[in-house]
Amino acid sequence: MSDRVLTKGNIALAEGAIQAGCNFYFGYPITPQNDIPEYLALNLPKKGGVFVPAESEVASINMVMGASASGARAMTSSSGPGISLMQEGLSYMGGSELPGVIVNIMRCGPGLGGIAPTQGDYNQAVHGGGHGDYRNIVLAPASVQEMFDFTIKAFELADKYRNPAMVIADAMVGQFQEPCRLTPQSPVQEFDKPWALTGCKGREPQLLKSLYLGPGEQEAHNMDLKEKYDLVSENEVLYETRYMDDADLMIVAFGTPARVAKTAIGMARKEGIKVGLLRPQTLFPFPEKEIGEYSSKTGKVLVVEMNTGQMLRDVKIAAHHDAEIYFYGRPGGGIPYPDDILAEIKKALQ
Repeated sequence: MSDRVLTKGNIALAEGAIQAGCNFYFGYPITPQNDIPEYLALNLPKKGGVFVPAESEVASINMVMGASASGARAMTSSSGPGISLMQEGLSYMGGSELPGVIVNIMRCGPGLGGIAPTQGDYNQAVHGGGHGDYRNIVLAPASVQEMFDFTIKAFELADKYRNPAMVIADAMVGQFQEPCRLTPQSPVQEFDKPWALTGCKGREPQLLKSLYLGPGEQEAHNMDLKEKYDLVSENEVLYETRYMDDADLMIVAFGTPARVAKTAIGMARKEGIKVGLLRPQTLFPFPEKEIGEYSSKTGKVLVVEMNTGQMLRDVKIAAHHDAEIYFYGRPGGGIPYPDDILAEIKKALQ
């Protein structure tokens, strides 16, 4: 008998948070992520956790920061405009080296936009929407199963590196249903937190801060952060490939466009067109080395996104200098279809 159940993406993510040992959730409602706080409001207290309906997204991220400073596993979730309001808090968390999980079920913008799916928040998540030299660890699930698994992974990576970790998914991935295994594949990793503010208990007082006013202190701190981000880039890259062994063109896509691209690739190969896929599963760290190596072999790269080309810049930087880079984007709620991507494949190979 299968241990999988038919589950919505947002629900799988929320259950993943519970099974990751999330102690506290703070959030404010916004479509299309409301299934997450609804599920956690009902189920997190049953597991001994605390659910707090915050008065705003600004309050939510600052509550996450406070709970994290005490050593708890804490999380918030929102969509587009709500995540924008959290950027100052995220920068404080990055500067204070505080772990925490932030979920963005992306809706279209800019501004209030609409509730249709998009990938317009790539730049905000990957390159830091807040101020200063900090990076978020960013995971990009493309299936209901990955919504569950990557949420657990986000809590583990956040604690391992003392860093905010984001799970970003377009609204399609958040809202559709698929069979999903709702148990961890391996025991959830836990980490000691000797830095946590749990009371002195006979030891020297500790301080968690992001304010450095002494001569050279901020520069030294930023260089320490950079060393950490370099370590993350070296050890935590995740990606999936399909049909790259003999491909004449590589598609790079994440989330829903990657799923659509798989269908387009199947259609192309039936016509004898050799196309492959590289799907980044972590957007930071980004699979730069792998994109560079594969693009040197294919010579052609097609980037497909539900925006106007935000990941495109990172692919151009990572790709081999001789590779030809093409782009197909659908912004503001537009969704690529297999026939559209197949037409772009043929254009690029002509």
